Order: sequence, then C-alpha cells, then structure tokens
Amino acid sequence: MATREFPLVPKEVERIQTPYRRIQTPIPVPESIPILENLRASEPRSMGGQPPIIWSGGDGCVIRDSYGNQWIDFSSGVLVTGSGHGHPKIVEAIQKTAGQGLYHAYCFPTEIRARLTSKLESLLPEPLSRVFLVTTGSEATECAIKLARTYGLRSHDSKKILVTFENAFHGRTMGSQLAGGSPALKSWVGQDNPDFVQIPYPDGFRCPDTSFDVFIDTLARKGVDPSDVCGVMSETYQGCNACLMPVEYAKALRKWCDENGAVLIFDEVQAGFGRTGALFGFEHYGIAPDMACFGKGISGGMPLSAVAGTDELMSLYGPGEMTSTHSANPICAAAALANIEIIVDGGLVENARALEPVLLDAGKKIMADSNGRIGRADGAGLVMALQFVQPNTTTPDPEAAFEVVARSIEKGVMLFAPVGIGGGAIKINPPLLITEQILREGLDVIAEVVAGL
Repeated sequence: MATREFPLVPKEVERIQTPYRRIQTPIPVPESIPILENLRASEPRSMGGQPPIIWSGGDGCVIRDSYGNQWIDFSSGVLVTGSGHGHPKIVEAIQKTAGQGLYHAYCFPTEIRARLTSKLESLLPEPLSRVFLVTTGSEATECAIKLARTYGLRSHDSKKILVTFENAFHGRTMGSQLAGGSPALKSWVGQDNPDFVQIPYPDGFRCPDTSFDVFIDTLARKGVDPSDVCGVMSETYQGCNACLMPVEYAKALRKWCDENGAVLIFDEVQAGFGRTGALFGFEHYGIAPDMACFGKGISGGMPLSAVAGTDELMSLYGPGEMTSTHSANPICAAAALANIEIIVDGGLVENARALEPVLLDAGKKIMADSNGRIGRADGAGLVMALQFVQPNTTTPDPEAAFEVVARSIEKGVMLFAPVGIGGGAIKINPPLLITEQILREGLDVIAEVVAGL
C-alpha cells in the first residue's frame, strides 16, 4: 500500500492571488528542489509521501512557504492544529515554560502536569477519572491494549482477545498495527495473531449491513468465545472514511461489553477535542467508554497524547510500573493546556458543529458531480473524507485521489496525501477556527479540481 511519490519537477501553474491563497511560483518551487532532494537522500523513503511544499510559517488557517506562496490549510498538519497555526496563547505558553529552563522532567512532578491532568479530568465524563499523559497516539493505543489485556488476564488465562475493526488504524507500533484492520500494514509481522480479531466496520458503504448482528455473527464465525474477549477498540470515527458508527450500534456495543466483561475503548486520537463538533467524538453516541485514547488535536502541535480510563483500569499497575520517558514534557503540557482552553473557551467546538452542514453539503455536491469517481463523502463536524473509487464501484482509486491532492496544492489548498483503504480517500479537516468564507473558498477549489478530472 505504498503511496505514490510526488515528482520534484517544477511545473508552471496558474498564478493565484486571493486574501487567503497565493501562488506566485512554479510548483514545486525551483529554489526548493535542493532542500527536497536532500531530504529524500537522507531520510527513509517513507518520509517522502507528502506534497513537495516546504512549510516555513503559518497563521490561523493558512500555511506559507519562504517563496511568497500561501495555502488554505485543509490538513491541520494531519488533524493536529485544531486551534490553528501560530496561536499566540500557545506560543506564549511554550516560550514561558522554556524560559524557566524546564523542558524535561520525566515523571518527576510538575505543576503544569497537575494542571493539565486536572483540566482533562474535569472535562471527561464518568467513569473516566484518571489520565496518563504520554507522547504519541500509537503509545496511547499501546497502553490501552496493555491495560485491557492485563484486566482480562486477571479474570482468566484465555481472556486476552482484543476485538477491533476492519480498515481501522491505531498507529504504527507493533501492538497498534496488530490491532489495526489493514492486512497490508501488518504483513511485516509475518502471521495473523489469533489474539487480535477484526470485525467489519458498520460504515454502510463497504459494509452495507450496519446492524450489530454482524458483530455477533463474525465473532461466532471466527470461533471467538465472547468470554475470551478482554476488550473492544474502535476509532470513534474511522480515519479512512470519517464515518461515525450508527448510534444504535454503539449502544449495542456498550451493552455487549458490559455483559461480557470486556473493556470498551474508543480511539479518539483523530476525533477528540472538537473535531467532530463535540468535545469528545464518543459524545455523539450517548455512551462513555472504559478507556479513551487522545492525541493529535490535544496539544495543538506539540508531541503529547493521553489515555483516560476508569480508576480500576488505571490502577492496575503500581508506582513506576507504567511510565514514559517524555510523559507530560513540561513544554508540551503547557501547550496542551493552552490549546484545550482555546478550544473550550473560544467556541471552536461550536464552530465545528455550525460549519458541519457547509462541509458535508459541499461533499455531497462534489460527489454528485464526480461522474461516479467518488463513492462516498462522509464526515462530522470539520472532518470529511472523499472516497475515490473506480467509477460506480467500491474499489479504491488512489491515482484519482493523488491527482486531486496535487492539483489542489497547485491552486492554493493544502491537503495531505491520500489515505485509507488502498490510499483512495482524501481527508478535509481544516483548523477548527476556520470561517465559513475561507472554508467555502477551499471547497470551491476542490470541487473545480474534481470536476476537471
């Protein structure tokens, strides 16, 4: 499932000048080629999958290079900068903490860690009462897997099966990829692990049957005894399709986990902190998980993630038995606290909810005008996925998706490279503080590009 590499050949493109978009050079910029070539020569090939634009600055909803070009940012740096780029409160928090000479503290107590964990605990619904701060989304999901299996094994030796969903993505470390639902991403492991079982995700597209019967029937077909399931983990919305599960399905899943003594985990790494028009994505379901994993949008740009859980689950390991070298790095913690306050107090959750119809209505129109090239446009709040397919099928078309990204970049809209099943999905997820005017301008560009395929 390799991503196509963007060519490092400057191309003459239309010059663009609007209040938010500015393209003044060929793309990629000729002067930037030596830097891009140096990166490709010194880094793994895997780092070369994004558009050949050298980011040098940003402000709110826009990204700039050093050559006079500016883009409306529909990437949020892969769903991270919910409060926008260069927010003065986050910059101030970072500078103030660094100015104290404290930029690392391991697990030694700090006031900023106490403030951040208290803030998170105050926002989370019961029974989520404890927070473990770590560094990456993968580290958070690994921790949740560990706690669910530890909890299950204390019941009996066979209660160690983790149920996840097909096409899910939970990270790039070994445990998180075993839990993931893409066989191609875990082929390096060498064989299927019977302790990780995948179920079709009720997206209504590649799995038309969205009833909970599919969950029960699949477990039975795979020979899984419900009493052996230690936990069920799902992305709150699947990253590859930006699709929330039906509310009735989520409630049935909560009930099934309660009846079978399984831990329910929502991976909120993409969905958390306002992205879906709710502070936490699982709020759409009217239920609470036993654990939730957060990352990306939690800090506004600094490497920090978190696992929230019940008192029972988060107390399974004693002092010193579950730690992380950079847990709640003081600078990252300060940035995260500032970011959360901006999102909560600045009305960014409400803004995402208010702009959802604008985003989704545009997606439906782009899909309708795609001549069958887009099979599904789905999302919530300020995240939407356009799933490019071979015309009028469900077979992914990564080439079409790639071309839309490349042409959008040339017209001043920043997207990240195609993701999802076979790389056929384009995600649109601008900073949560975007205005309707800027959102519509960017969407009009994508609509023009798709119509021109």
